[in-house]
Amino acid sequence: MELPGKEVNHHLGVSAFATHAVVDQRSAVKIPSDIAPEIAALFGCAVLTGVGAVMNTAAVKPGESVVVYGLGGVGLSSLLGAVAAGANPVIAVDPIEDKRKLALELGAAAAVAPADAAQAIADLTGGGADVAIETAGKAAVLAAAYKSTRRGGRTVTVGLPNPAEMLSFPAVSLVAEGKVLMGSYMGSSIPSRDVPRYIGLWRAGRLPVHRLLSGTAPLSEINRLMDELAAGRVIRQVVLP
Repeated sequence: MELPGKEVNHHLGVSAFATHAVVDQRSAVKIPSDIAPEIAALFGCAVLTGVGAVMNTAAVKPGESVVVYGLGGVGLSSLLGAVAAGANPVIAVDPIEDKRKLALELGAAAAVAPADAAQAIADLTGGGADVAIETAGKAAVLAAAYKSTRRGGRTVTVGLPNPAEMLSFPAVSLVAEGKVLMGSYMGSSIPSRDVPRYIGLWRAGRLPVHRLLSGTAPLSEINRLMDELAAGRVIRQVVLP
């Protein structure tokens, strides 16, 4: 596709906001026909990435403490995954109060602003979380997440920061404190395995993915939807015909 004098490519190979898309058969996962399209859509990037970061990449065990940095669709999916995995306590960190309130409704033991996070995590976990999940896509937030874990703790990052951002932390901590820093692309997921698994957890009431749906709208309202997203007033919006 070209605009006058300018070539246009679709970001990351995703045909977003298009009426049609060509999909490799390996990327298509058959799901039960009784699931509404707006609910089915949620099991894509947000749930695969967030729940997968907890269950696949971090392999959270029952009773481990988990802190989630950033409460967008991916972050709240991580929170749902941590609760479903039996993590305790689950702590949520985000600057937006409404998102913190939702996190509490979804099972977080505490939801705090970034300025209060370090002390709250230390108090609730006895010194540091077993697992930190960073979803904000900011190097500074990733550094805070890494710092919030205990000795031997695991930090998983799923955010996509600006390529120019650089991460800095004491290199010796990887050995002296036995800490682990892991990247997680799409939640280390195998869609054909994980989408049916997560749908099963949703049907069983253990993964209330539907709570992430802020609303639906036609493609003609895409500019309004993007403004709502940029303002942090919504979690997930689905464009329907």
